[in-house]
Amino acid sequence: MSQWVLVLNCGSSSIKFGLFDISQAVISRKPRWNGKVDGILGTGPTYGDSVTTPHAIALGSEHPYSEALRHIIERTQAQLQGDALVAIAHRVVHGGSRYFTPVLVNDEVLRDLCSYIPLAPLHQPFALEAIERLLEIDPSLPQVACFDTAFHHTLPEVEQVLPLPYAVFERGIRRYGFHGLSYEYMAVHLPELAGDRARGRVIVAHLGSGASLCGMQDLQSVATTMSFSALDGLMMGTRSGALDPGVLLHMMEVEHLTPARVGEMLYHESGLLGLSGIAADPRVLLQCEATEPRARLALALYVRRIVREIGSMVAALGGLDMLVFTAGIGEHNAEIRLRITQGLAFLGVQLDLTANQADATVISSAASAIPVLVALTNEEWMAASHAQRLLKPGLSEV
Repeated sequence: MSQWVLVLNCGSSSIKFGLFDISQAVISRKPRWNGKVDGILGTGPTYGDSVTTPHAIALGSEHPYSEALRHIIERTQAQLQGDALVAIAHRVVHGGSRYFTPVLVNDEVLRDLCSYIPLAPLHQPFALEAIERLLEIDPSLPQVACFDTAFHHTLPEVEQVLPLPYAVFERGIRRYGFHGLSYEYMAVHLPELAGDRARGRVIVAHLGSGASLCGMQDLQSVATTMSFSALDGLMMGTRSGALDPGVLLHMMEVEHLTPARVGEMLYHESGLLGLSGIAADPRVLLQCEATEPRARLALALYVRRIVREIGSMVAALGGLDMLVFTAGIGEHNAEIRLRITQGLAFLGVQLDLTANQADATVISSAASAIPVLVALTNEEWMAASHAQRLLKPGLSEV
């Protein structure tokens, strides 16, 4: 009989899920079954999976998130056909300064993780609500929390500390870094694609609705653009990225905006959406930039910030041996990759335009001084692998 782990990636209005068999030492990279509940807090929630096209579902208005979770569990049991569901693994964005490895969640752990909600308000509360609700549904079913901050535990102290009084650092206010499950998967996958070169000075660009860079050496994180919160670093779909803190002081002291209002602006009304006034998705902006000056400006700043941060990270790494694009935009938007790499021509980066347009694995030309790769991330498989290590420590996933 197979043993299965259900992996959940919970957002504010959607829950992505995937089912993995952990009974064997080598876990398939492809889930047996996966899908998504979308629009949970809206008026028209939908459900779709590997065998079912997306369709409307009724969740009710009182506890829609709980009902969405129950819907997923019921469909999971139908898929298992008598096999054992041995755990549910969750992507939890913030583990704070205490959790550097995946953990089985109990009441004490859940209380700790709730204290980090202000550090990741777009993600943390929803993963924790899912854990809490599923513990109520079946207290005997293990819930495994896998942290996006954990991979960056290897950052050297000079990268962790912020230029504030040292007592602030001692209170846990420091650079944590995020998208760790994605970068951890890259640490597994890139040697498969590029051999020993992946152990050199590598920059991985995780470009999705949220975006960050990770500088890796010997497959470990040594620098990253996100910091204390998931607001820092690159410009994103609706998030600002790095800002002069004086701007925030001005908005609160001179314009009299409350901290809550500033937070709403930084998380939900900035980035590509805020600057363009049109959309958070670069695909939409690319379609209208010829006639919409603000769309063109938003894309220009988006690319420029990525190029600047890559340049900064090259300096921190002392050079560059490989550049990798991953996540939704990084994997599928050839035009954004082209514009970024054009800005890196000073490093000797050159693309093979045909390979780039095809989203090939290697998109650099033979003349490029630095190989440029497109690598599909797999955070769900990474979480399933962590659950396997906790529940079946005698097995190894790689």
